[in-house]
Amino acid sequence: MIVPSTKNRVPAHTSRQVNRRIQKTIENRVETLKDHPELIRQRLAKLDREWDIERAIEMNASALAFIGTSLGSAHSKRWLALPLLVTGFLFQHAIQGWCPPVPILRRLGFRTVYEIEEERRHLLALDRRSSRRGSARKSSQRRRRREQAAA
Repeated sequence: MIVPSTKNRVPAHTSRQVNRRIQKTIENRVETLKDHPELIRQRLAKLDREWDIERAIEMNASALAFIGTSLGSAHSKRWLALPLLVTGFLFQHAIQGWCPPVPILRRLGFRTVYEIEEERRHLLALDRRSSRRGSARKSSQRRRRREQAAA
């Protein structure tokens, strides 16, 4: 059994259509923010708060395991099958990058940390370019003022 790399394991188990939609969303956001550099910092702050798919799966699995364990100890031992099943799926996800919630979460727009970081890298590059242009513009304005004052 070949274990896919951490970077590729979730996209490898996601439909091409969903992967393309996620990629297109990144490209569209970056393209839009090229024309609105004043919004880049705000978008970067949003990216800092975005939950990646791993976090969503961990939260989902721990909640279901907790519920199953609680119900198993309080009501019926049959509920103990839930944490058993959930931890098995969590193990499968760790090894293969797939478990039952992955297709649903991907369709809902959850991205891998690498996809989030890809958008961040593009936005930081845009932000640096717009900052340099702004600095150059301010320098030329100061130079003109000095020349006008000297004349």
